Amino acid sequence: MKPKTLLITPPFTQMNTPYPATAYLKGFLQTLGYAAAQADLGMDVLLRLFSRAGLQAVFDELETREIEVSENVYRMYQLRQEYLNTIEPVIRFLQHTNPTLAHRICDQSYLPEGSRFQHTDELEDTFGTMGIQDKARHLATLYLEDLADLIKETIDPHFGFSRYAERLGRTTTHFDEMETALKAPDTLVTRYLQQIVEEYIRRENPQLVCLSVPFPGNLFAALKTGQYLKTHYPEIKIALGGGYANTELRRLREPRVFDYIDYVCLDDGETPLLCLLQHIEGLRPAAQLKRTFVRTDEGVRYLNGAPEKDIPQREVGTPDYEGLPLRQYLSVIELTNPMHSLWSNGRWNKLTLAHGCYWGKCTFCDISLDYIGRYEPVDAAQLCDRMEAIMVQTGENGFHFVDEAAPPALMRDLALEILHRGLTVVWWTNIRFEKRFTPDLCRLLKASGCIAVSGGLEVASDRLLEKMKKGVTVGQVARVAHAFTEAGIMVHAYLMYGFPTQTAQETIDSLEMVRQMFDFGILQSGFWHHFAMTAHSPVGLNPAAYSVVRTGPEFGGFADNDLFHDDPEGADHEAFSEGLRQSLHYYMLRNKLNRRLGDWFNFAVPETSVSDTYIMDEISNPGENHSPTSRVTWVGPLPEKQSYINPQKRARLTFYLKKEDWILQTSYKIGEWLYERFPRFLPGSDNPILFQELKTEWEEERWGPFEDLLQSDLWSELKTRGLIMV
Repeated sequence: MKPKTLLITPPFTQMNTPYPATAYLKGFLQTLGYAAAQADLGMDVLLRLFSRAGLQAVFDELETREIEVSENVYRMYQLRQEYLNTIEPVIRFLQHTNPTLAHRICDQSYLPEGSRFQHTDELEDTFGTMGIQDKARHLATLYLEDLADLIKETIDPHFGFSRYAERLGRTTTHFDEMETALKAPDTLVTRYLQQIVEEYIRRENPQLVCLSVPFPGNLFAALKTGQYLKTHYPEIKIALGGGYANTELRRLREPRVFDYIDYVCLDDGETPLLCLLQHIEGLRPAAQLKRTFVRTDEGVRYLNGAPEKDIPQREVGTPDYEGLPLRQYLSVIELTNPMHSLWSNGRWNKLTLAHGCYWGKCTFCDISLDYIGRYEPVDAAQLCDRMEAIMVQTGENGFHFVDEAAPPALMRDLALEILHRGLTVVWWTNIRFEKRFTPDLCRLLKASGCIAVSGGLEVASDRLLEKMKKGVTVGQVARVAHAFTEAGIMVHAYLMYGFPTQTAQETIDSLEMVRQMFDFGILQSGFWHHFAMTAHSPVGLNPAAYSVVRTGPEFGGFADNDLFHDDPEGADHEAFSEGLRQSLHYYMLRNKLNRRLGDWFNFAVPETSVSDTYIMDEISNPGENHSPTSRVTWVGPLPEKQSYINPQKRARLTFYLKKEDWILQTSYKIGEWLYERFPRFLPGSDNPILFQELKTEWEEERWGPFEDLLQSDLWSELKTRGLIMV
């Protein structure tokens, strides 16, 4: 009998949607006939903790302790009955089952308020008078964050909604501190975790438990889960994998890790998991495991003798969300940043367009690792098949494509397939701001349901962008962002400061570029990140080539990823942090856009050297250069034709659009010519027309140069109404 697997995401990731790794692996295992169950322990623990009974347990525990607490926690304790009375209605509201509570939340007389509510005076600017549901979700999120602060200060010092014991998991080159935390007395949070693990084991009776650890903030809870299983169910095998292992545990030498787990698997999990299951079945020797660390009498060994290659993306199956509490996730708004709001508000089905990154050159990125370096796309038809299957299973039509950078050509094909099938979907993804995102392609993506894109502007300096090998310029980023915005797609920019050799002048000039992009409305969201040097990036692998000096940390046998460094040629990067954060906050609100840049900082900074019309100049008159191989596409309905041969010799094509009826009148011959081609313009046409083919066919009619058509009112009207070249 094949062994059963329990796939676990340990606390905590997102509150609004499950992390997709277990669903991916469950779907894959089912294609091979292996039974698998899955659990999001983070959501299970949160729902147990943030209930009336859970909060009562928190307050009861406080009553037994003689500890000094902050004024904020003391006040919350005095309001404990208010918290007990409101917690379950608030949770139901955040689960979309109690929407009318928004009115009471927004009048700010219903929720008890702690320190997180200190800066709510600007909410009217953010949400206006009509965004009552979003405003209520933000206030309810602040309410939960107040409770999280109380728990962290008094019950569990490691607690955090998406970063549980993150400090223990970040830059943990030695295992000592983690082991000390694991051997400390259990808290209410870890007791709930253990209770829930026990319930899953009794119900599912697995022979293998897989702990998917995407982030440092999942590691402690994963090992805590393994600790419980080793104590109470030593016969169950335990494997750990996921993004954290893939980046941080590639040099693992610490044998104490295996007191809590049996295996650590790297990179894509499908083939290592299959080999592990076959090993547990007795069908494969340990030496033929794939990318797997184990402990032996000699210490930690890396086993990679499996002859099998990785499973192609087209063969991994459709993610399966069965068993996850999809209706119980919480739609929260932690930050008023538009993209972060999109990230955390609403439940998104997660899918991947392509394995890896089609660019794969950025010097700050871990391009040496498989999850980025091995590029393998999935074709559009198969993607749509998976989307349709997931929509049936989950009842949700929102998709977040979690690619490192979604390929423009595949995005085009996906959009055409979505339109051809008539699917109603909403989707967003991460991109590179490259020139293939033409205004027409952006319009096509919008028509298919794309609502937002995020991409790395990083440092708005052409010198540094070249040093990063981003393959873009600031002007190109501006033009692409403008194209998306004009199509009605929200644009979020990942921004970076502190890249090696970045000067104060470049930081201020970058801020000015960002200010102009918000001022001209081509960015709607952004976030500044401090550059982090990682062990698997080109900068981390060869710091001297980028004029920085690695200063630590010393590898102690456990994790190896985040590196310390000095930047002798660069500015004091950390000094700019708060000014960049504050300015961006107001720019996203379209406020204080004319404030002098130096006023954001409490120290002297140089004046910007960027022209105040730089971005406007870059986005003005971009022009259209259609490729001969562009596909001529019509994203509206087919027209109805009426012809008048005598005496007008005119043709009238009537289009019944969603908002209005549109009549196109032209000469009889041109009308007939267009009418015959419209079926071939449709996204699902088996015989599409390319731009060069359309040009040739026009010129064969001897109606004059094709360029005259492109400059005509007829062409302009068609383009405005839905004719695009992609």
